[in-house]
Amino acid sequence: MNDIKDTTLTKGFDWLMIYLYMALVIIGLLSIYAVEHREGETIWYALTHSGSSFAMQLKWAGVSAVLAVIALLLDSKFYTAMANLLYVFGLLLLLLVLGMGTDVKGSHSWLVLGSIRFQPAEFTKLCTLLALAKYLSDTEVDFSKLRSRVIASAIVLAPAVITVLQNETGLALVYCCLFLVMYREGLPGVLLVIAFSLLVLVLSALLVDKNILFIIFTVIAGLVIWFTRREIKRNRARLALIILIWGFCALFVMFVVPYTFKHILQPYQVSRINVILGKEASRVAGYNVLQSKIAIGSGGLTGKGYLKGTQTRFDFVPEQRTDFIFCTIGEDFGFTGSIILLLIYLGLLLRIVQIAERQRSAFSRIYAYGVACIVFFHVAINIGMTVGLAPVIGITLPLISYGGSSLLTFTLLIFILVRLDADRQVVLR
Repeated sequence: MNDIKDTTLTKGFDWLMIYLYMALVIIGLLSIYAVEHREGETIWYALTHSGSSFAMQLKWAGVSAVLAVIALLLDSKFYTAMANLLYVFGLLLLLLVLGMGTDVKGSHSWLVLGSIRFQPAEFTKLCTLLALAKYLSDTEVDFSKLRSRVIASAIVLAPAVITVLQNETGLALVYCCLFLVMYREGLPGVLLVIAFSLLVLVLSALLVDKNILFIIFTVIAGLVIWFTRREIKRNRARLALIILIWGFCALFVMFVVPYTFKHILQPYQVSRINVILGKEASRVAGYNVLQSKIAIGSGGLTGKGYLKGTQTRFDFVPEQRTDFIFCTIGEDFGFTGSIILLLIYLGLLLRIVQIAERQRSAFSRIYAYGVACIVFFHVAINIGMTVGLAPVIGITLPLISYGGSSLLTFTLLIFILVRLDADRQVVLR
């Protein structure tokens, strides 16, 4: 192995990142096999059986390996040169889906080419991150100016909006996590505070009666005016600001949130959010989450053993190959196996951040932080879904969930980063 690492072709590659990637892909393949395995069946049956997800994922893993090699062979400057073109191509794919896409489980986000289904919204995450890194690393861009921040936000929000139109709210939220990258590059922290405040307002609108909220807002505004009356006398603009904030909160809670839940979100998405908030019976709308928690809980400390999970073998958990793949690991390997998996993800994230901090190129640094944000968001939301801490919004577990689009995208995200890191002495523009 040392001889391989010392060759010119592989010089500078971060092998720890590659090993972590390989470990997660192997865990994913083993988990998908466990989901489909039935007593008496052999692995040969899984490889040759028509419609086998394990066989298909193995093929996608092979394709991913080829793409990984290509990503490593390309020069780092290729990614900066092609970033904007790839972004435009990604947007065109998303628009093509609106007109020619196929509905799959309520989502109009798939292109079908013969027997192959492809989800462009997954691939466009990569394109968007490259375009954002290209823009923010431009020496002529002053990110302290409003115009630059608006353009950067538009780069992120354009594919997110189109993805929402495809009824893929979960993937649209992934794009929004790239705002954390902008925060790392100088976006004011007050904007994150505003975003958090909006989240609190949304939760308040869902959990508290509107009339009570209106009274609370009014009382708070009145108290602020009373305790700052001397400052208000010297500066009338402060009173106007307080009234403006009060009016925005009232309108947001009374009109924006209800409109979003009635006309933008799908009924099943609203139902799942209500389950998380305890507003609906989990045995009806939260059946998936209930069965997932039963499977994870039944694994105990060390699990029932590989291929011995009863919840898995008897198909109690819907979508167990994709959104709820984590419960298979929890049932077969228990708390211990789940912690080991989380430690692997933690190691991957820490390594990505470490790689980001040692980059000389702004493009490579921004791209690396973007990869970290995307991986973290997927892991946090997916595992949160399976244990009932987050709404079920169709987020895959990186490199483990079944699906070619997801596996190929995360493979490219990681191996482009490995290539950029290997050339970190080169300043990209």
